[in-house]
Parts: sequence; structure tokens; C-alpha cells
Amino acid sequence: MNDDDMSPVFGRVLSAMVTPFTPDGSEVDYAQVARLASYLVDDLGHDGLVINGTTGESPTTTDDEKRAILDAVVTAVGDRASIVAGVGTFSTKHTIELARQAASVGVDGLLVVTPYYSRPPVDALEAHFRSVADATELPVMLYDIPHRAGLPIPEDLIIRLAEHPNIRAVKDAKGDVASSSAVLANTELAYYAGDDAMLLPLLSVGGAGVVGTSTHFTASAAREIIEHHLAGRVDEAILANRHALPAFRGVFATQGCMMVKATLAARGFGVGPCRAPMGVVDEDVVHDYAQLLDNLGFTE
Repeated sequence: MNDDDMSPVFGRVLSAMVTPFTPDGSEVDYAQVARLASYLVDDLGHDGLVINGTTGESPTTTDDEKRAILDAVVTAVGDRASIVAGVGTFSTKHTIELARQAASVGVDGLLVVTPYYSRPPVDALEAHFRSVADATELPVMLYDIPHRAGLPIPEDLIIRLAEHPNIRAVKDAKGDVASSSAVLANTELAYYAGDDAMLLPLLSVGGAGVVGTSTHFTASAAREIIEHHLAGRVDEAILANRHALPAFRGVFATQGCMMVKATLAARGFGVGPCRAPMGVVDEDVVHDYAQLLDNLGFTE
């Protein structure tokens, strides 16, 4: 876990880590889970990892697999990075069960997404988040991603939830910097860009860092942008952002988890396929993104 008192609760550069499977996708490859976590932390310099998020294909893994994945990551890098467990579902009871399971493994925090599809009203949404935050002593990162969850977490609700001592951060994929700025002006929440390309805009209104996807390859650029911005080197931050932006955006030329896994595989890192309903990335798409990374200097 990050021990720098000047750093936000979970650090600044995190990736929502993909989950390696065996070649046929039938089992989790726990040795590769540990290897990938170590690579991201020790070679690419991540402050933390989000495990069992949707980029980690959490809808397709069992609760037992989720526990074992967390255990593998905590064992591999838990002394050197913040480990945040994705536990959000559209069931409050199940989310609480996953939160307690994650706490028992020794993670550093919880990522709790808006309950998806069912679109609970605001009072029920507030009760959900508070119930999960009450379930353990761990700090909670809310995940605001309305284009997938079906509804945003209302601005005034986030401000109220910030009063809960365990609710400490937001993974912000709302795409509304003005709204995020208003929350930051009224709370002490650490705001993390949930879209890699929104890192610099979010930093400009007080954001803390990024929970990225392309950061499986571009973590150095994310850190450079953050460090320039924090040091007041605005022009340098803008230039670093402009350089990395094609890679930040290019990872979503297809579904993000699929692209990350395919690109890792193209670089010789065996992470297995995505489980259905995710599919296989066209070879030309993978080649183009891998070539883009190389051209921008994001080498292995």
C-alpha cells in the first residue's frame, strides 16, 4: 500500500487490471495474475491496482475465483501498491458479501459501482452505497459510470455520501468535468479519472489521478502528466497529454478489456482470451494499436 502521506488515499496511477485465464478460458491462471500484477507495479510503476473490476471481467468470474485472484495479487504486490477490490453488483446483499470477502483477504480498498440496469431511485441508491460502506472498515471508491450503469450518481448525492468516513474517492467516468469540479469544491474526495483521456482535464479541477485501461502500457505517460501538473508545469503537462492521447483513446478502438488482453498477447504476455460474451479482436486492430504504442515510445 502507498505510504506517502502527501499522496491520495490509493495513490495516483492505477490500472483496472485484466484477469489472465488459461488458454481455453476455463480457469483463472493465478501464476499469470501474480506475474501481471508484479509487472504493472514493479516495471511500469503503478501505485495501485483495481482487481475484479469489469475490465477484470468480474461478470464472468465466480466469487471463489474473485477471492483467489485477490489473494494472488495481495501476495504478489500488496506490500508495494494499493490493492482495490471491485465488489459492486446490482444486489446490495451480494455487494456486501463481496466487500467482506475482499476485506478478509487483506485488500486496501473497495471499488463500488452504481448498481447497474435496475436504476434504483436516489434514496435507494444512497442506502445501497451507505450499506456497503458500513460493511467493512475499508476506504471506498465510488464508481460513477452512467453510460454503463444506466444512471449517474447525482452530484448532490456524492456530496452527501462524502460525509461517510469510509467513502473516500470516486472513479469518475461521468464525463462532466463541471459536475466533478462542483463536487471537489464541496468535499475532500479523491477523484480518479475513469477514462484515461480525461486525466488532465480532471487534474485541472483538483483530481487526484487515474484508474486506467491503456495504463497497462502508458502508465509512464500518466505519471508524467500528473507530475508536471502538480509541479505547476502546465505547458509540459499539456504536451505530455497530447503525446499520449492517441494511446489513451486508441485502447477503445474495440472493447477495452479485449484490446488490452490482445495487445499483451501480441507482446508475448500470456493472459488468455476473454470469456464470453467478450470476443476476439481483429488482428489488424491489434497490430495497429501495438504499432501506435511502439511509435509513441510505450515499448515493453
